[in-house]
Amino acid sequence: MDALFEKLNAPLKEERLAALREIVKAEKEKPVFRDNDANNHIHTIYSFSPYSPTKAAYMAYLAGLTSAGIMDHDSLSGAEEFKAAAKILGLGYTCGVEVRAKFKKGFGKINHPDQADCIYMSAHGVPAQSIKPLNDYLAFYRKKRYERDEKMCELITDKYGKFGITLDFNKDVYPLSCANEGGSITERHLLYALAVKLAERFGRTEALLNFLADDLNLSVSDKIKNYLTDNENPHFLYDLLGVLKADTKFFYIDADEEMPDAYEFISLVKSYGAIPAYAYLGDVGDSVTGDKKAQKFEDDFLPELMEELKKAGFLAIAYMPTRNTPAQLNRIMQFCREYGFFQISGEDINSPRQKFACAALAKPEYAHLIQSTWALIGHEAISSEKGLSFGMFSAESIKETPDLYKRIEKFAKIGKNTVK
Repeated sequence: MDALFEKLNAPLKEERLAALREIVKAEKEKPVFRDNDANNHIHTIYSFSPYSPTKAAYMAYLAGLTSAGIMDHDSLSGAEEFKAAAKILGLGYTCGVEVRAKFKKGFGKINHPDQADCIYMSAHGVPAQSIKPLNDYLAFYRKKRYERDEKMCELITDKYGKFGITLDFNKDVYPLSCANEGGSITERHLLYALAVKLAERFGRTEALLNFLADDLNLSVSDKIKNYLTDNENPHFLYDLLGVLKADTKFFYIDADEEMPDAYEFISLVKSYGAIPAYAYLGDVGDSVTGDKKAQKFEDDFLPELMEELKKAGFLAIAYMPTRNTPAQLNRIMQFCREYGFFQISGEDINSPRQKFACAALAKPEYAHLIQSTWALIGHEAISSEKGLSFGMFSAESIKETPDLYKRIEKFAKIGKNTVK
């Protein structure tokens, strides 16, 4: 079984899916499923993640999730494989894509830690017939992102060159991605490639810790120090990436051409029958998940932002229950009710130390996020099967069931019927 498990990340998707079929066939007992869990924001190797779409679906399955959603940056190239894997496993599934979009409304920094006047947003529940055209549209933005990535590699080399460490986009970064299959290349790819260079230079030694602290002035906790000197640590490169991620200002170049205009993208997403969602981040103080530095985001101007999001045509707000405080969650949920936004949950999986299961969703105050997930699944399924006019936010559906919550209930039933 270990060999089959390794094949879930094989080079070809046919190999990956074949391995999954063999695993399911040989399975002696199923996981303990969690009906009060959902995750609609799982990254794969088509953006940045240790998981192929097949392995991502299987990890969700092992965690006991009854549904899972793929969410890559600027790419839907892994969506068909993810759906195929979910069907093999008997999971409900959703397909989406995350983008950075221009949003110049005078707010400054919104939900992006490195850049003002732009937002992270997503298209959820992309129907089957819309996957290819939307992915083709995103190809231009992926190409522009590669061009910017190459320039950022040069800036990294400028800083690290004096230590004998260089980063070449085509040789060191591009091969780490699925760009040749329509995947994106993110800043995390650059940092992972840099982590590989440091590992080759220093290994898992005190010399590495000294270099990080003395030469790069990076703070490393005792826990991470232990990780970085543990020869048995399977997540070493990801842990090192996490340290390097604390210092990105010296190489970060503001995105421009690689970002669509938010208003235009929302209109396009709706025309494809998908659901445009704003990704709420919230101010970070003492990070609940331990992976964010203290930083201000949109909480101070949330009422004004919600008003602008409604004007822009957003239909949903996506948020992550484990990343925010109860007070932040209560506030964003109240705004969703006030403005009639559909609420979507997802936990942004892109690292091997992250858990696919979301313990917070077991709490009764977040039960609506489970029903929303099944409604999202139902929306995607019926839109794919019968046409975009059957989707949850189509004019026909709104006319037939004007009340959003009754519509969610209706589509949740459709979603649950898709899993056999």
